[in-house]
Amino acid sequence: MVIQTDQVPNDDQLTIIARQLGRAPRGIQAITAIDGEDTPLVLRMQSIVDDKPFPTLYWLSSDRLKVELSHIEARGVIKQLEARLKEDSAFLTAYHRSHEDYVARRWQHMTQEDRDLAEQRGYTELLRQRGIGGITNWDQVRCLHTQYAHHLCGDNVIGQWLDAEYGVIDSLP
Repeated sequence: MVIQTDQVPNDDQLTIIARQLGRAPRGIQAITAIDGEDTPLVLRMQSIVDDKPFPTLYWLSSDRLKVELSHIEARGVIKQLEARLKEDSAFLTAYHRSHEDYVARRWQHMTQEDRDLAEQRGYTELLRQRGIGGITNWDQVRCLHTQYAHHLCGDNVIGQWLDAEYGVIDSLP
């Protein structure tokens, strides 16, 4: 079960997140998805971290999902998806809409201070053009983890496909 949320992590959740990431977390704005046991699944990250752009808005923190998606990636699914994007114009259009949703959400969740800093440092174009996971070529798939993190919090056709083909969502409590 996935529960969408928008909460600042408390100390207990930060401890869980540090264990999930293998390090102390930096740049977390909020937890945006949890499972039925209240375990963080997806983190929303700040777009400016340590005065530098951080183009990954949604970060998959769930150990269970990371393992599941790594197994799927190891099967060569990214190449399969990229082939489909070349052959299926409707799928490509939906994928481009997923990137547009990601960029819009990134900008929506930036503070005015971060927007001002982005403008001053020349990061605005980068943050408005880089898609899911910071990818520049919206016809390619870089990583299933970032796609799926976005799926759990937004509109992502690759994540929808992963649930339909592999039942990734079914691996959660």
